[in-house]
Amino acid sequence: MLQKQQQFHDGCTKISSLGYNNKKLCKFNMRILLSNDDGVNAPGIQVLAARLREFAEVQVVAPDRNRSGASNSLTLESSLRTFTLPNGDISVQMGTPTDCVYLGVNALMRPAPEVVVSGINAGPNLGDDVIYSGTVAAAMEGRHLGIPALAVSLNGHEHYETAAAVTCTILRALMREPLRTSRILNINVPDLPLDQIKGIRVTRCGSRHPSDKVIPQEDPRGNTLYWIGPPGDKFDAGPDTDFAAVDEGYVSVTPLHVDLTAHSAREVVSHWLNKSGVDEQW
Repeated sequence: MLQKQQQFHDGCTKISSLGYNNKKLCKFNMRILLSNDDGVNAPGIQVLAARLREFAEVQVVAPDRNRSGASNSLTLESSLRTFTLPNGDISVQMGTPTDCVYLGVNALMRPAPEVVVSGINAGPNLGDDVIYSGTVAAAMEGRHLGIPALAVSLNGHEHYETAAAVTCTILRALMREPLRTSRILNINVPDLPLDQIKGIRVTRCGSRHPSDKVIPQEDPRGNTLYWIGPPGDKFDAGPDTDFAAVDEGYVSVTPLHVDLTAHSAREVVSHWLNKSGVDEQW
């Protein structure tokens, strides 16, 4: 346990294994675009930015407010205004996570980033959550633009330093041994002190029961307002899922890709089309 804890701790403080013994030499060895969906001032992104800046050049480009659940939405019906904060972070007014990464890669970070990191999200992105998640969407946009990308979420709202240490360790590994894949890594970290993290598991996405809660309210004028309710309970939380790993105290790493094609169903659909004669009905 002590050796594992030291590995995570050293992820952002020592990279002598890369051949750099002088901390001054290893600083700015990687250019990272950092975004999120919780907003530029959220604690998760600020904790992670501080840790990443110990060994990398980091540009934060993030929404100016909480855009959780924005998924892969891109702003096309209006222009986007940016503001540079005193610490150099850039906020995008009314921007989505996807907007932020698109602008960061194509305009705002020069030289262009080598890695896109999204997070640390306040709360998990497990199972079906990845469909709606702005955190995952920001990483997806980075990967779509040809850049390796990570999405990082904490299964809670307390131990952001734990998630930051894990993220730094994984990034250090990518510097030492590049991952030859076109996938993003969706990382979920238990909300525990670092010394209680048991390790890392490679997982698949579990699933939830459908969400069916709508919360109505009434405004002062008597009009009905509606809030989207919480996500559904766990449905598939088998031992190889992201749900199970996090519940058991392990960091979950799930490779994700953009291709939504159900390849195993293509033959079934083709057979159905031939049998039903759909293409003969016009």
